[in-house]
Amino acid sequence: MNARDASPVKIVRSTTWSAGPGCHGGCGVELHVRDGKLVKIEGIADHPYNRGTLCPRALALREYVNAPDRLQHPMIRTGARGTDTWRKASWDEALDLIEHRLKAVKDQHGAESTLFVQGTGRDVGGWLVMLAYNYGSPNWMQSLPGNSCYHPRLLAMKIAMGDYVVPDSSQFTNQRYDDPEWRVPECYVVWGQNSVATCNDGLHGHWIVHALKRGSKLVVIDPNYNWLASRATIWLPIRPGTDGALALGMLNVIINEGLYDKAFVDKWTVGFDELRERVQQYPLDKVAKITWLPAEKIAAAARLYAKGQPSALQWGVPVDFAPEGLTVALAINALWSITGNVEKPGGMVVARPAFGVTSYPMSQGAISKMYGEVMPKEQLAKRIGIDIYPIARDLHWRAQPDAVIDQIFSGTPYPVKAAFIAGTNFVVGAQDPRRWRKAFESLEFNVVVDLFMTPTVMALADVVLPSSSFAERDGVRAWWSPLTAQNTAVRVGECRSDAEICFELARRLNPGFRYRTLDDMYRFFLEPSGISLEEIREKGWIFPPKDSAATPYARHERGLLRADGKPGFDTASGKIELDATRMKDWGYDSLPAYTEPSFSPVSTPELAREYPLILNTGSRSIAFFHSEMRNIPSLRAMNPEPLVQIHPETARRFGIENNDWVWIENQQGRIKMRARYALVHPRIVLTQHSWFYPERIREDKDFGAYEANGNELIPGGLHSKTGFGGAQVKSLLCRIRKVEENA
Repeated sequence: MNARDASPVKIVRSTTWSAGPGCHGGCGVELHVRDGKLVKIEGIADHPYNRGTLCPRALALREYVNAPDRLQHPMIRTGARGTDTWRKASWDEALDLIEHRLKAVKDQHGAESTLFVQGTGRDVGGWLVMLAYNYGSPNWMQSLPGNSCYHPRLLAMKIAMGDYVVPDSSQFTNQRYDDPEWRVPECYVVWGQNSVATCNDGLHGHWIVHALKRGSKLVVIDPNYNWLASRATIWLPIRPGTDGALALGMLNVIINEGLYDKAFVDKWTVGFDELRERVQQYPLDKVAKITWLPAEKIAAAARLYAKGQPSALQWGVPVDFAPEGLTVALAINALWSITGNVEKPGGMVVARPAFGVTSYPMSQGAISKMYGEVMPKEQLAKRIGIDIYPIARDLHWRAQPDAVIDQIFSGTPYPVKAAFIAGTNFVVGAQDPRRWRKAFESLEFNVVVDLFMTPTVMALADVVLPSSSFAERDGVRAWWSPLTAQNTAVRVGECRSDAEICFELARRLNPGFRYRTLDDMYRFFLEPSGISLEEIREKGWIFPPKDSAATPYARHERGLLRADGKPGFDTASGKIELDATRMKDWGYDSLPAYTEPSFSPVSTPELAREYPLILNTGSRSIAFFHSEMRNIPSLRAMNPEPLVQIHPETARRFGIENNDWVWIENQQGRIKMRARYALVHPRIVLTQHSWFYPERIREDKDFGAYEANGNELIPGGLHSKTGFGGAQVKSLLCRIRKVEENA
């Protein structure tokens, strides 16, 4: 067929969101469609977030959408779980079966006996909570013990400041770097995150690169000498799990050397004297010993950050994963608070959704807005884990995963009988994944929603529902700012979006469900903005006006952060609480303190003699998002085998050459990976996580899920005293040895 005979190409403008690139989204894209098939994806040149650029995962969307192994029809299992035995079903048949089974569980055991399980938030989280609450179950949960991803810092900031704050990269204005109010951060701290290989919660890694090009001096806290570390003014290769000690040591320097912003501290904080007293317990010689960092480098980093006006700080999940992730986050929160880097251009700014449209489409707040109380208080009180963790009872909305697994096995105080699982592959991705698998194998009925056959689908699903990529759905989102739209470009088979699936089941399971269509619901969400659904879909993205309350500068001075309109922050005192008094109410230390990892040369010296290296799991690859995308050829070619990064000197000490296959072992078991020389701390090895082999479906129904998966080496049940943080996936122990031939 020549060019004149080719069908015309239709271009649909949309916004990235998972599934697809596997990220927290926000990039503007043009989706090129010919004859109903996606043929190309390009970044939108004038989109203020990505300015035409896209990551490899987004650029691989055509492969992803058109992959031959996509699940395209609902399926019902005909044989035993763990076997590839299915029959195709219509949507009506599959949904009828789910409706019947879930209603039976509710009638016999109560709605609380059904779990609604997700992985990272992205698209499915809000819709899953809508489904759970319409069904009547309070047990909506993530598949990570300790709610250790994102939530420790979320709650720490809520407790100390009343709001969530992010680095100001000019993302709240359409002018971006040309905004005359914005300032380039003089110092930018990147703490425990390989930002250029991932997409974070409302902050894109390339924005940090842009700041660097504009003159920011970089402090990188990471045991791996990654791309950002190679450009840093100061690189701190910290011992994993000791982030709390480092934060307290930096606070010690800033306070004792008088580098804090006295005027801001006096006017807008409480508890400074108590914090000053606490940090005296963390002199630099002590902190240096704990963190394996030179005292002079810690001091230099603290001074650079404190003297930078403004300074910004971006942090990653190692903070949340620390033994007491919430209190580590409180310590880091104190860093930007005492230096006055709050609500100022180029510093840390309060992030609130554009136009008051919820950033999480179906959060608990949105549900309560729609229905009043989400469910009777006595039903909410059945949420698993809130009797153990009072912070979860008062400030959080999810069930506690570690407590859920325990209750599945114990059946106390009530049995767990069914699960609706979406956006997670926890048979691979959970800590101690075989224990999670065993727990869910014991349930009477499991529904799994995914785009591909995964180890979780194969092992657990009684019914599997085929979900869609972001190119196959409509939506409205505000991940802080701007307000954005997704527009359907193609449809694949009979796939439906998470929103469509959860909406239809919510309608079936709740006779009082008030919406007829998804568009009705989107219009409801848009009401605070005054923007019509048609307008946002046509424009793609809309920023609030520059002079509105959404402009994130000095709002605490203007009375724009509190419901009562008074100046200050949204806390009981109206100030940032460096001594977090609410922690006392729950029976916890109200000031940050350091907790040693559960497995370390300090806490378990005998174990460390047998396993002398620190094992840091979860090393990010730009080709994958957790367990996703290993079936996409162009992405798999970038990272074809599971990798463990090791310092060349350490490798030679153990008789290992670059690219050797190695065993990584600890008290939990062993895994097999390809060694890759890297400039990591000589006493640390970094492994990728959630590895499985999609190509092995014919000969191995587990897809090799336990052969090269770093999560196999993580003990189950690790969590903090508060219930938030403590997964400790970055600070375990191991040994490493070469795989002999034929092993």
